[in-house]
Amino acid sequence: MRTVDLIRKKRNGGELTAAELTHLVEGYCNGDIPDYQAAAWAMAVYFQGQTPEETAILTELMARSGDQLDLSSIPGLKVDKHSTGGVGDKTTLIIAPLVAAAGVPVAKMSGRGLGHTGGTIDKLESIPGFKTELDREAFLAQVRQIGLAVIGQSGNMTPADKQLYALRDVTATVDSIPLIASSIMSKKIAAGADRIVLDVKVGSGAFMKTVAAAEELAEAMVAIGKQVGRSTSALISDMDQPLGYAIGNALEVEEAISTLRGEGPEDLTALCLELGAQMVVLGGKADTLAVGRALLEGLLHDGQALGKFRDFVAAQGGDPGVADTPAAILPQAASRTEVRAAAAGIIQSIDAEQLGAAAMRLGAGRATKDDAIDPAAGVVMVKKVGDAVAAGEPLAVLCHNSTGSAVAEAAELVSTSYRIGIEPPEMRPLLLSVVTSEGTRRLAKEAGK
Repeated sequence: MRTVDLIRKKRNGGELTAAELTHLVEGYCNGDIPDYQAAAWAMAVYFQGQTPEETAILTELMARSGDQLDLSSIPGLKVDKHSTGGVGDKTTLIIAPLVAAAGVPVAKMSGRGLGHTGGTIDKLESIPGFKTELDREAFLAQVRQIGLAVIGQSGNMTPADKQLYALRDVTATVDSIPLIASSIMSKKIAAGADRIVLDVKVGSGAFMKTVAAAEELAEAMVAIGKQVGRSTSALISDMDQPLGYAIGNALEVEEAISTLRGEGPEDLTALCLELGAQMVVLGGKADTLAVGRALLEGLLHDGQALGKFRDFVAAQGGDPGVADTPAAILPQAASRTEVRAAAAGIIQSIDAEQLGAAAMRLGAGRATKDDAIDPAAGVVMVKKVGDAVAAGEPLAVLCHNSTGSAVAEAAELVSTSYRIGIEPPEMRPLLLSVVTSEGTRRLAKEAGK
């Protein structure tokens, strides 16, 4: 078959067959199809979209293009969780031990942060001694032994996705819902889980800026899961302001530990319980979400979730004492600088992406994948949307080892990210929609916007 004919077919709104998509993906990855033809196909998809069947085929092709994990030696249903990324999103640090304590094995591969969103692997590596690289047998053995392991993504996992993403990044085709959905789900499928729970973020600190777009992405991913035989559900959650109060690697680990003690921020705790309940239902440990939430609440309050986190850290070479005295063990910034309110009032909104950028300026994130990060750096919010503030009162605290212009730039970003007014704002709910193979259920009026 001729590649130009397939580009024309998709450009004209046609549906490509499995053989035609295989020709495109394998041909591009082995060098037989040049960049300009692959880019033309991606642009055609951007404008014409794909059918659910095309998207599922593309996903499986990318999943099979490299290493795949076989989790069959681990008893029980393995449930993976994925977030589309946000600011202050440390949910994996909480949900993984919490769900494992409920008896659902968690064998998870996670990524590093880039830009204003943090990466789970960077956060875990802020714990002294913690190893995020395990060989496959050690990884599987650890999950069999304690029910939980989290490691960095394999370098040869979904290489077709890496090549196609790099091409999309320079051809203005990144924000295509079918291509985003295939990219995310190919990695989840290659990672071997039986079932998948997705946290699709929406708002100023998320890739998806509207609830409608977030729902469309969630629906596409759930449809892929159904097509390839992996039961999948998704939550649409708010990222118009950061999750919790801490932004930065060690800072977020400390907040996660507080949450595992049952003392975490209300929004972070609520989201973890909701996502965790989805996982324990899919994992067969609860019949309903209400039963799942109650089970997980009990594990937070009786210490079992924190105990599982302690075991997890010790198993991967970290200092287990971090579960008991995190401030004494995690790296601490040399300096703290308060950013104060210029006027009194009520916090109307917070630009989450801007706060993430401020943390990055201080060294908590990477501008490029090769940048080093400072595990102690970040921002701790003092005020969130709906809070009253007096003139001169702190809005947030910068935690930094850097000095000079980086601190001044971060302070300016934090200051201008807060909008202060007189009237109490209309609060957007944390949870907006639930998407399953049975359809989309909106939880709030805002979910139509």
